[in-house]
Amino acid sequence: MRVLRSLEALAAPLPSTVVTVGNFDGVHRGHQRILAKVVKEARRRRGTAVALTFEPHPMKVLAPERAPRLLTTPEQKLALLEAAGLDLVLALPFTLEFSRLTPRAFVEEILQRRLQAKVICVGATFRFGHRHAGDARLLGELAAELGMTLHVIPPVEVRGQPASSSVIRRLVEEGTMSRAARLLGRPFALTGTIEPGEGRGRALGFPTLNFLPEQECLPARGVYVTETLVEGRAYPSATNVGVRPTFDGSRLVVECHLLDLAERVTGGRLEVRFYERVREEKRFPSPEALRAQIARDVERTRRFFRRRRRPAGRRVAAS
Repeated sequence: MRVLRSLEALAAPLPSTVVTVGNFDGVHRGHQRILAKVVKEARRRRGTAVALTFEPHPMKVLAPERAPRLLTTPEQKLALLEAAGLDLVLALPFTLEFSRLTPRAFVEEILQRRLQAKVICVGATFRFGHRHAGDARLLGELAAELGMTLHVIPPVEVRGQPASSSVIRRLVEEGTMSRAARLLGRPFALTGTIEPGEGRGRALGFPTLNFLPEQECLPARGVYVTETLVEGRAYPSATNVGVRPTFDGSRLVVECHLLDLAERVTGGRLEVRFYERVREEKRFPSPEALRAQIARDVERTRRFFRRRRRPAGRRVAAS
């Protein structure tokens, strides 16, 4: 998959282009249905499957105080778009000037002239152009006028809940990880670089890998059943998101205790996939009381993975 970051980089015409447009934060099951249609149409036409997206998120430019906390980093989003089978992602810088394009100018200048779109695929709630003046109905009228085909993809619901980035953000921030995973089509994941800790976990008998997450949207404070990917392997893990109140902490960190990890890991990157919340983070009267609770958290994690029959240290691809 190619990634271009400007319209000027589109040097050569694209054959029989099929295009979708959106922010794609989370690349959830609703997005996945749209992307699958794009890829299917492109393959049928022996053309190019293209996603047009924006960096930063438009709300960070237009109304920073109301900008959503994003579920995925730009790197995560691109990896997920590539996994969907796209040929090209055009990640355009979002500016005030760009935001002032009328719906017609956006379709004529960007979709028709620059991307040479033959087919456009969007969701039913798609909005575009200055002040979100355009919707799927207007896009259909403009597409027909300009000789393009529009496919409007119906919303995806899972157990009566819509697959939308805003709903998933709320679930993650509540710590409702299994429901978030159903809408995402995979577990919610945090990524980051391992950094030195204070050794408190090791002193308690439960050494941890500590990191500051790169994502903006974070799970509610507490302990979770997770799976941690490090050095190309996945390990069952118990993960705490919080400030370590028993030790009067104030800085939010993520600490992962990897079950059955034989070697000591001191650096590198990791990814933590969240399955379910075990409990809230709380202050314990003593380190001994905390140690006893961690032992119970670890045993619950073991039971979870015994039910799933996932071996520790299995090789796995990062998302």
